[in-house]
Amino acid sequence: MSDLKDPRVLFAAERTLLAWNRSSLALIAFGFLIERSALLLELAAPQRNPALHRGYALWLGLGFILLGVAAALHSCREYRVVLRSLTAAEFPPGYRATWGMGLNLAVALLGALLAAALWLNAALERAPSVVG
Repeated sequence: MSDLKDPRVLFAAERTLLAWNRSSLALIAFGFLIERSALLLELAAPQRNPALHRGYALWLGLGFILLGVAAALHSCREYRVVLRSLTAAEFPPGYRATWGMGLNLAVALLGALLAAALWLNAALERAPSVVG
């Protein structure tokens, strides 16, 4: 529990949360880039096995996306722990300290939806098509 009675403690925790948010976004974007890079490899070298490149790129990309989601969720949890340790004197009057946490939760949700969409798209590409 903090006994500094200084709002700078809250603001430092919030800056840390937003730094984790940037890291989460970077991991999610990097995962998406890796997953989509299989298309570029397929265009650059069509004679190679595209299914092999797509398989590796899909799982590696999904791994980075899910790592970003986990980082966003974990940073929310840690920030909530810090908020609970602060006293009322460390919160400026009328200041909503939960906006940053809401932003991180939104990034985690959208990252999870992106991972699900990429996985579903890959599953549908592999499924045999029914022509009727």
